[in-house]
Amino acid sequence: MALILDTNALSSLADGDLVLHRAIQHEQDMALPAVVLGEYLFGIRQSRFRVSYETWLRSRLALFIMLPVGTETAAHYADIRLELKPAGRKIPTNDLWIAALSREYGCAVVSRDRHFAVVRGLRLISW
Repeated sequence: MALILDTNALSSLADGDLVLHRAIQHEQDMALPAVVLGEYLFGIRQSRFRVSYETWLRSRLALFIMLPVGTETAAHYADIRLELKPAGRKIPTNDLWIAALSREYGCAVVSRDRHFAVVRGLRLISW
């Protein structure tokens, strides 16, 4: 199974975070939701290190399994929002999509965002 990277995990990989590398080194496949790629590109386009981050991304993008949002993802998104609503729990919209993809593909999410822990059945890998 692949691991789904959240934006903070992708950023940490780009920055050479050794703790993260050790946490995921035994995993063969890494997946990037389209939502994460969009967030990352938005962030690096504002960075003074834009060129180096874009170069890093171009050289590694083919190594990731890209996860588009589709009909099944949308159904999982709706289910997760409904599950969180009675408890008054909210997580950012893009992270709901990431959680929906996690549920759809049965993959763990690599993130420092603790709010993923409130999503039933989601396995969170943090570092």
